Amino acid sequence: MILDLDSVLVMTALVVNVSGVLFILETLLRRDEGAGRIWSIGFLAAMLTTLAYTVWAQTDGAWWAVAVGNAAFVAGTGCMWLGCRRFNGRRMSWSSSLVGAAVIAAFTAVAIQGDAGGDWAGALWMFVPLLAFAGAGAVECLRGALRESRTAWVLGAVLGFQSLYYVSRTTAFVTSGPDSALFQSAFGTLTTSFLTVTLTIVAVVVTSVLRASRAPMRGYVRRIDETVDGEGLLTAEAFARVLEGLSRRGARRGETVAVTVVRVDDLDQISTAFGSEVAGNVAETWRAGVRRHAPTNAVVAEDGPTGIAVALAVASAQEARRQAGAIYRGLFDDLGRVGGGVIPVVGVGVALSDSVGHDPDGLLRVAREAASRAAANVETSVLVGDPE
Repeated sequence: MILDLDSVLVMTALVVNVSGVLFILETLLRRDEGAGRIWSIGFLAAMLTTLAYTVWAQTDGAWWAVAVGNAAFVAGTGCMWLGCRRFNGRRMSWSSSLVGAAVIAAFTAVAIQGDAGGDWAGALWMFVPLLAFAGAGAVECLRGALRESRTAWVLGAVLGFQSLYYVSRTTAFVTSGPDSALFQSAFGTLTTSFLTVTLTIVAVVVTSVLRASRAPMRGYVRRIDETVDGEGLLTAEAFARVLEGLSRRGARRGETVAVTVVRVDDLDQISTAFGSEVAGNVAETWRAGVRRHAPTNAVVAEDGPTGIAVALAVASAQEARRQAGAIYRGLFDDLGRVGGGVIPVVGVGVALSDSVGHDPDGLLRVAREAASRAAANVETSVLVGDPE
């Protein structure tokens, strides 16, 4: 059976759009801490890409469709990288600016040539960002919190394969040209469309699993506003402001600042196996337990739907470890008395300004990574993180 270009583009659009819609609908059902929302934008961009290329295939002289498709393609892959960075708790300002600049460049490169540019106008301005962002995303999957998840390795393999494909495609485009037999047979639109379908299916499954580990379904955890009394939790935004001030004062006075993150990663699995009521009881006990067992002068806040962060100044690293251990032991006892004997996997990670520095973002990132490692390691309940 021989497939023509129009049929392949329609098939690609169908798969990408169905996958994208499913992922976006799932995003609406979850309390997401950021990575899933960015990946959703990536799938939206992929959907726009297929629509634009379908218009290009059906309409003569539609150079604007090529411009929109190229820019959206770059945006989609760039958002996959940005989502990985957000998952790992890294800074987003310069990376977001880089993706934005690449999207504008991909669109402008086609717009400048207009009708005279042909089907491959501005191709290199699309190929190079694609291989760069896919490669950066693959590397990000091997760092930070993603490194602790074997599911993320699959996403890293997908992005790595995409990067290598576009390295080869760019090389063939430059050396042989888009009309050569080599390029048409190995790297033409038909081949790329089949690759896109395969990678999209794998990517939507993997990112859904990764997002589920961070964002349980709505209803497990009741959100508490930052204006509640002393028994409540600060929001992540309020905690960021408090931690910044605490770090600044600690640096000025030469005091050690400790950030402890307590993470529960299996609320989804508990809900599936034992019901949402049991998962809700476990979540409320976990939240109340951390507040109860944290030091009186500590700042306690939400850190996404599966994490709670504790920050305070300590006299020494030994004191920070002792307090983190006290939180874990007290929390373990509390959880043992609820949920019909269902005890979730709890990881406690500690970051100290003595090793990380008085950088609030760095302290929180290192504590998160240590908590993820502690949750994955059955032999260790509390880990003190080191900067990479």
